[in-house]
Amino acid sequence: MKVNGEFIPASEGLTVNKLLEQQGYQINRIAVEVNHEIVPKGQYSTHMLHDDDVIEIVCFMGGG
Repeated sequence: MKVNGEFIPASEGLTVNKLLEQQGYQINRIAVEVNHEIVPKGQYSTHMLHDDDVIEIVCFMGGG
C-alpha cells in the first residue's frame, strides 16, 4: 500500500485505526483518505486496508 507517497507493506487484518497507531498518529488531529474517499473517524476501527490502497493522512495544525 502507499501511505503519503511511500510504499509500506500491508499486513493481514490491517484497519485504518491500526495503521494510524503503527505510524504514531494522534487520531483526534487527522483526516484519512483511502483511494480518494475520506474515511469517517467512526469507521477507522472497521475499515480494512488492502495492498493496492493509496492512503493520504492529513494532520491538522493550530496556528494563528
